[in-house]
Amino acid sequence: MDQQQPLAEDSLEEAADAFQRVRPRLFGIAYRILGSVSEAEDVVQDVWPRWQGTDRAAVRDPAAFLARITTRLAINVAQSARVRREAYVGQWLPEPVDTSVDPQIGAERGEAMELAVLLVLEKLNPVERAAYVLREAFDYSYDEIASMLDLTQANCRQIISRSRKRLSTERRAPVDMDQHRRLLNAFVAAARGGDVAALEDVLAADAVAYADGNGMRGVARLEIAGAERAARVTAFAHHFFPDAEYSVVEANGLPSLRLAQDGVTVALVTIDAGPSGIEALYWVIAPDKLRAYDRSTLRPAVRP
Repeated sequence: MDQQQPLAEDSLEEAADAFQRVRPRLFGIAYRILGSVSEAEDVVQDVWPRWQGTDRAAVRDPAAFLARITTRLAINVAQSARVRREAYVGQWLPEPVDTSVDPQIGAERGEAMELAVLLVLEKLNPVERAAYVLREAFDYSYDEIASMLDLTQANCRQIISRSRKRLSTERRAPVDMDQHRRLLNAFVAAARGGDVAALEDVLAADAVAYADGNGMRGVARLEIAGAERAARVTAFAHHFFPDAEYSVVEANGLPSLRLAQDGVTVALVTIDAGPSGIEALYWVIAPDKLRAYDRSTLRPAVRP
């Protein structure tokens, strides 16, 4: 028995090593399907005991096996989350995630990361969302996706094609990163001083502002349409968060505005920019989502 014990320990160490190597990818899959840092963290935590209890000697590709478990667990959570979000107070927005350590969060490509894209993906059912994410962000083959989702290849192709078309019709072409950063910097300067006129200058005429406060007093519960109204609401943040520090951080692969008081994030603003200016503002103010963002800044760096 004593001679066999080291072998068991080695096996568990190997299992832990295999799990840690793909952990960023597992989180990235779950996060894109769920739009929630906290829910994605819970899914990844649930994958580990299942991996421990698996007959790992029979698993030929641990990374693919773990991705499959993660995807299925995330779909299950997404199906129950849809009911919870129907009862959400005000506008629901995805939880932002810090991508400064891993810009793509374990993916082959940084697809399906922007808050605007995640919001559109919420309109797909969880299986459609998973198929799109696995293909567009992680470059899994149609055969691999079909196996993960228990679908035919033909069905997967159809689902992904429909999802691509839906995203292309609901989103305008984004600007390049330099222009995005210029617009954000101009927005930050105007917002810091509560300058309504300067804010209007950087907003598109049909700009829309969304705020997620999960019922917080003083936070708009419906979208605010039009540059003038969106500018006035943004300028009001100067009074809503007195003495807040304004800084540019990275969230969901894009430069974003962070407002902090005493080192704690009190608001995070991401923008959707187009040729005519900032077309959408996404204000995340709900404390639990901001705590999840702050926690995501502590994620370990991706292994090479």
